[in-house]
Amino acid sequence: KSPKLRPLYEEAMELFNSFIEHSVNHVRREQNKGADYLVNQALDRGKDVVPSSSAKSRAATRPIRLGVLISGGGTTMVNLLDEIKQGRLNAEIPLVISSRSKVSGVDKARNAGLPTVIIRKKDCDDIDQFSEKIRQELKKAHVDLVVQAGWLCLWKIPDELANKVMNIHPALLPSFGGKGMFGRHVHEAVLKRGCKVSGCTVHFVNNEYDSGPIIVQRCCDVAEDDTADSLAGRVFQQECIAYPEAIRLFQQGRLAVKDGVVKIKSQ
Repeated sequence: KSPKLRPLYEEAMELFNSFIEHSVNHVRREQNKGADYLVNQALDRGKDVVPSSSAKSRAATRPIRLGVLISGGGTTMVNLLDEIKQGRLNAEIPLVISSRSKVSGVDKARNAGLPTVIIRKKDCDDIDQFSEKIRQELKKAHVDLVVQAGWLCLWKIPDELANKVMNIHPALLPSFGGKGMFGRHVHEAVLKRGCKVSGCTVHFVNNEYDSGPIIVQRCCDVAEDDTADSLAGRVFQQECIAYPEAIRLFQQGRLAVKDGVVKIKSQ
């Protein structure tokens, strides 16, 4: 459909026609995360991206060590694991911390062979003790980056982890954020307000709910007949792309925070 792609399409068809037989299958971008990542890289940079050199660069870098914080079903954690297994994310997960003991995310983490620790807020005297227990476990695991994956507890970020803790929020911050705004509550609020677009936001975490510097945002349309569940599914598709992208940018040393704003350095 795009005039810019027409010469490439014609060249591809010439090659196809040189074969005895061929078939063409259309795979949508949201079902091909690798292609979607490259397309967005090219759009952001305004020039061609060479995948082979990017792959070599990632291969030459040691896996980033992720400390994953969960409070529920662990769907975001599972997506990150899939990205790692598929070779799209050069990372490893040496530690999972859950704020709840009886959630399916704990079972998923343990079934995947991930070291898993339970740290419940109600077992601690105060938020300081709760935060210190988390800090100690992260330090023992030698993590490079902490990723909150459906984590629902406020904790005090120690100085050594400033701009090294990420969170993903199922809306376009600063809208629909703050205490109590998570999961289904967010999508219901978006629909009640009559928003035409929604999406997700990956941001660095500070000591206030959903107020840290924004790293990556991705959008999706809100349909007239959407329910909280159908919108959540569409937003999660974008989350599965946005979080790995933010982690890669961090791993490549391309994120700089100045005056509360994240600047993405060019490669």
